[in-house]
Amino acid sequence: MTGGARSGKSRYAQELALQLSNTPVYLATARHWDDDFEKRIQRHQAERDERWTSIEEEKNISGLSFLNNVVVVDCVTLWLTNFFTDNKYDIDACLQQCKQEIDKLNRAENTFIIISNELGMGMHAETEIGRKFTDLQGWMNQYIAKQADKVVFMVSGIPVAIKG
Repeated sequence: MTGGARSGKSRYAQELALQLSNTPVYLATARHWDDDFEKRIQRHQAERDERWTSIEEEKNISGLSFLNNVVVVDCVTLWLTNFFTDNKYDIDACLQQCKQEIDKLNRAENTFIIISNELGMGMHAETEIGRKFTDLQGWMNQYIAKQADKVVFMVSGIPVAIKG
């Protein structure tokens, strides 16, 4: 599932997960960067009820055991940010590590609903690091979408199937 900021990706992913399971897992990849980000995390947590199991993991998502469950991974952009900063903006190292993680997820017996952002559809990044990250995001989106059974593009809260 991909789309722009505030396009309804998380809401739609959560609704889909609850259609597929009465006990889905929400895998949050965000780091607690600052107070504003903490408020965003709390808002997302408040959107989920007791049916959900919430797990926070910044990078090693393939190392978790989900016991044949439906898992919402929110989100690729924040997950990539963790690799990007930890690897000192080395795109090749990030791509190698992230692709390995996704390949391992593909071997798991779970249903993953992976949320990502389409950064390349927005404004052109002003900095070299911003442009590198936009490229990284685009390449990982392509890699994940190629392996996915279904891909949904969210536009103004409306899901548009683009694969599957």
